Amino acid sequence: MGQARGFTLIELMIAIAVIGILSAIAYPSYTDYVRRGQLAEAFANLSDFRVRMEQFYQDNRSYANGANCGAAAVPGGNVRYFTYACALNTTVGAPAGQSYTVTATGASSNTAGFTYTINERNVKSTVTVSPAWGAAPAADAATRWQDKR
Repeated sequence: MGQARGFTLIELMIAIAVIGILSAIAYPSYTDYVRRGQLAEAFANLSDFRVRMEQFYQDNRSYANGANCGAAAVPGGNVRYFTYACALNTTVGAPAGQSYTVTATGASSNTAGFTYTINERNVKSTVTVSPAWGAAPAADAATRWQDKR
């Protein structure tokens, strides 16, 4: 009689277990990689908005256009994962229209919970991060955007 060929049940179960362990490690890394790619939209649009606000300021000596910010928050169709809002800062005794803050708030399933800001002094701040990334950034992180865990 010839010897039987093929895999035994134990060999097959070991192969499935190895594939399961590898996928349990790879899938979270992949989704984190995709999320970090989506966060780049906020960084690019906030930086671009600040440049357009400075251009508006050079022409008008004010960031205000009536009660609104001088430039549109994000022109065109470059908005997929975040919503953007601009607010003029009104400090008692300060000249009107001389400061602003732009906020990007996560609007997709991967970017939900992320909030970033930038102001006229180019102060970049991470306000909140996704609960999956742990605690909110420390106070010294107020000068940069957090893009990694």
